[in-house]
Amino acid sequence: MSERVRVRARRVIAMASCAGLVIAGATACFAEPSALPTIRDFLIAWQVGNVQAAASKTTGADRAAVARALKDVSGQLDAASLKLALGTPVQEGAERAESQAIVRKGDTAEADFAVKVDLGENGQPWTYRGHMRLKRIDGVWKVVWDPSIIHPSLKPGQRLAVVTEVPPRAPIQDSAARSVLREVPAVIVGVYPGQLREPDQTVKQMVRATRLDEGQLDSERLLGRIRSAPPNAFLPLLTLQRPANNALILRLRQIQGLQFRQDREPIAPLLAPELVGRLGPATADRLQQVGAPYQIGDTIGVTGLQLLQQRRLAGIPTVRVVAQDPDGTERQELRSWPGQDPQPVRTTLDRRIQPRAEMALSALRVPASMVAVRPSTGEILAVANHLTKGENRAMEARYAPGMAFSIISAQALLNSGMAQSARTDCPPSASVGGRTFTNPGGGSRGRATLQWNFAYSCATTLVSLSNRLTPDALVAEAGRLGLGKNWGLSVPAFSGSVPRPANDAEKAALMLGQGKVRVSPLAMALVAGATENGTWRPPYLLNDPRDPQQVAAQPLNPVTTSDMKLLMRRSVAAGTARSANVAGGARVSGVAAIADQDGRPVSWFVGSRGDLAFAIAVEGKVNAAAVASFFLTGTTR
Repeated sequence: MSERVRVRARRVIAMASCAGLVIAGATACFAEPSALPTIRDFLIAWQVGNVQAAASKTTGADRAAVARALKDVSGQLDAASLKLALGTPVQEGAERAESQAIVRKGDTAEADFAVKVDLGENGQPWTYRGHMRLKRIDGVWKVVWDPSIIHPSLKPGQRLAVVTEVPPRAPIQDSAARSVLREVPAVIVGVYPGQLREPDQTVKQMVRATRLDEGQLDSERLLGRIRSAPPNAFLPLLTLQRPANNALILRLRQIQGLQFRQDREPIAPLLAPELVGRLGPATADRLQQVGAPYQIGDTIGVTGLQLLQQRRLAGIPTVRVVAQDPDGTERQELRSWPGQDPQPVRTTLDRRIQPRAEMALSALRVPASMVAVRPSTGEILAVANHLTKGENRAMEARYAPGMAFSIISAQALLNSGMAQSARTDCPPSASVGGRTFTNPGGGSRGRATLQWNFAYSCATTLVSLSNRLTPDALVAEAGRLGLGKNWGLSVPAFSGSVPRPANDAEKAALMLGQGKVRVSPLAMALVAGATENGTWRPPYLLNDPRDPQQVAAQPLNPVTTSDMKLLMRRSVAAGTARSANVAGGARVSGVAAIADQDGRPVSWFVGSRGDLAFAIAVEGKVNAAAVASFFLTGTTR
């Protein structure tokens, strides 16, 4: 076969192969290379971070500059991920025709592609349509490099940036909608991102200097936030209260690149600091509690209501993605996600009663806590803590009640049919189930009524009468008075624990508030309120948003309630709680007790005056009834 014949045969074979591809649906033939592989290789390399390989697929004269521009996209957006796909953006799961995304005209082509950027804590995913032009050079397709490939609106010399607009935080309010926060001197620590010579070193030193008790700042996420912010705008990172954080502020001032602004911020609790809580920088651990859209370094609630109501009080920031000139003089918004306005949190705290409660405890040299409630509604009027190391023990403590539990025990006895005028003994000691109980005050003067022996906190009287009650009856009485129930409060609170006694000795001990029974001051204030009002009501602390009370009010036996009021009034008028017997206004009723908790004394006063019920627990041996007197009158006796 001649050479001419062999060449002609090869052409025939090639044409036959091309015909087969056309039948199969191919879009190109005659050995002309497709632009599709170049587009795919470019997008895949960019997505996986191999920006040098992506740059090699472009016409960019400065491959390093192209690679740098592609790499900077993730940093400028602080992106958690970047996903690219040939075609226009479509819904998840829908099919995309790649061939329809490419338009070819001779040695040039154009292609659409979809971009999906996960902005992480900065906001929701950002999806948009990208566009590129291609050119065939010496038989090889190349992406014509232009910044608009990153985003169609991006111009030469511009960069992407994320602008987060944080609205002013809403206040926590008292029952009259007045703020319970006060303005204090503060220092706002931040940076101008574009002025940082070594951002990673500045961040590393800043993280080392803070040494927060509640967790460290996340240096990687903090650095990402700085890189994604507009270069020439002040970016606040920490708000530090003075003088409490003076030492930290001094350490931070030694770090090059940090900027400091003096301000006054309404961030310090005016009342009930353990309940209201405080603000602090968002660490990685704290962000797990409050979640997106807050970022490392943001000032968020870290304790109390400030933490529990973070989203309501702080709202949700507005996030904007912008194309910006390096000097920040021109900025075009590319996408925004509107935030939500902050809303105040209105509590039931009474501005008249809360300061009185705090003042009543202020002179004590040992930890103490107190709760006051309104029996007719269940509103928590005051939550006071003193020397409790920031803990809200008024609502959360688990104290042994001692003879303060006698309110429940006596109520159970009266419900069993016993009269408050029944004659009872108060011997120096009494034995039940093989266990001997003693009366701390010794015996009484012969026989007396239940009312009198209750007033003098005669432990052996209750022990001797324990055989009148079944274990279930005693536990049920505690339940009727709210102990152990799920109250439905929006803040942590301990409603009490009353284990069922296993034998007669444990039942007798329970009558005296001994053994494993535990209560909080809030739980006992509600018990006193039920006795005063005749109905136990679940507590609530928040008016707006309203606490979702999950347990119904419990009406009490009116005859029993009337007798219990006589018993508690007698205790204040002439018994162990007589230091609380103040003149003027409604009469005071209540009980005083000193409980033993693991060898340490806890002094109690639990009582009421009109539509005000309260409980005081002091971690030491003091006259708690005298503290109650100071609370009611503002003077000592």
